[in-house]
Amino acid sequence: MQLPKSNKLPINLLAACFNHTVATYKYYWLLSIVESINSGDSIISKKDLFSTMVSNAWYTVNYFHISFGKQDLIQDAIKALSKIENISIDEKKEKIFKKLSNSINSETNRTLLHFDKNVPHWFLSPWFPRQSEKIIYEKSKRFENDCLYALNKEYIEVNPYWKDYIIENSKILKNFCYWNLVLFLQAKNPNVPDIPNKIIKQPNRKSLNRQRIYFWDLFFSHTDNGYIKCIYSGKDLTIGDYAVEHFIPYSFVSHDLIWNLIPADKSFNSSKSDKLPPLEKYFNSFFTLQKAAIEIVKDKDPNNALLEDYLTIFPNLDNSISEEKFREVIQPLITIASNNGFEFLQ
Repeated sequence: MQLPKSNKLPINLLAACFNHTVATYKYYWLLSIVESINSGDSIISKKDLFSTMVSNAWYTVNYFHISFGKQDLIQDAIKALSKIENISIDEKKEKIFKKLSNSINSETNRTLLHFDKNVPHWFLSPWFPRQSEKIIYEKSKRFENDCLYALNKEYIEVNPYWKDYIIENSKILKNFCYWNLVLFLQAKNPNVPDIPNKIIKQPNRKSLNRQRIYFWDLFFSHTDNGYIKCIYSGKDLTIGDYAVEHFIPYSFVSHDLIWNLIPADKSFNSSKSDKLPPLEKYFNSFFTLQKAAIEIVKDKDPNNALLEDYLTIFPNLDNSISEEKFREVIQPLITIASNNGFEFLQ
């Protein structure tokens, strides 16, 4: 991804900031600077920048359980800060930032300022190659080599020339950060689906009304008694009295394909949250329900578009609906999700 050119500034040095990265710090650091400048700031406290870094990574770590790698301490900081400041995993970014940046808790401040050990000065390495931390601080204060910002103990001051460039190209610069962050996280999480959609908290989840009305309600209306048993609670479920539930949590698969959706007891669905179902306990019932639904929907509405969701598992729905093939898809996803920190139902 190319950055916009400038006749006055060394854009190649900014582009080089993400070379040889071993952690996510630089991506979130530059993203924080861009966001702060868009708010009108050119002198920005380090604590505010570190708070923004944590706020931007909060949902990716807490909700989607994406691994940042062993050398990256943002994950540990987020887990610690969520307990120290009592912040929920799905809190809004603006509220997280406000709580962290205004906190007077010494443990919170110590956790945030840990990033001051390396991030602010080493980010400027392309402008000052092979220079020590002390020299980078001294030279940056004079904006030598047209560096991005000047370093001080508690704040940075953005170079006025760079400020204009960042404001003019803020959207491209943010996309540049996210693009490189996605590439980095994909390398760290090679088996995790849909990394690009796990970087930013989406404002709203899509409704599952289509899957409910055109698939599961159709299934219910053609069962022998008009009801089925919830595979989790054993409660009787009927049309209008069930939740459409992701068997493998949405926060891992990041999709609403019908092969991962089943009717469930509403109260149980709420308590299940993003827990993983132990396959030894639930898979047989899950598969039996899915197979029965496929057969009924295929018979009553053979052109139902939702049946296409199954084609990646069963290329031919007429004769290939096997428990073994379904397990071959579900089992690895459960294993990977568990390895990434998702917990099992008790």
